[in-house]
Amino acid sequence: MVVTMLEALVAPEKKEDLLREYRGGTDSLPPFIVESFLLQERDTRSWRIVTVWRSSEELEAYRSSVETPEGVRIFRAVGSEPTLTILEVAVHAARPSG
Repeated sequence: MVVTMLEALVAPEKKEDLLREYRGGTDSLPPFIVESFLLQERDTRSWRIVTVWRSSEELEAYRSSVETPEGVRIFRAVGSEPTLTILEVAVHAARPSG
């Protein structure tokens, strides 16, 4: 697994636009994305889109297949330019289902 984190500052008056863009851009996630989160740092203008990918190969294949990745498009739609961090998952823990 690999995790991408896009981070950008978003003007407070653009919050609802960001929420709408994120919901619209993630209403149907492709199978190579495990899950995605839109996060706001408390009491700041700092927002992050954190996405968990099945593999780094699938992330790279996706990135090379699109002109602008969806997360970048979402932030740009509200006038923000995100920075990207890519993290390899070294160990994963989850509560057993059921």
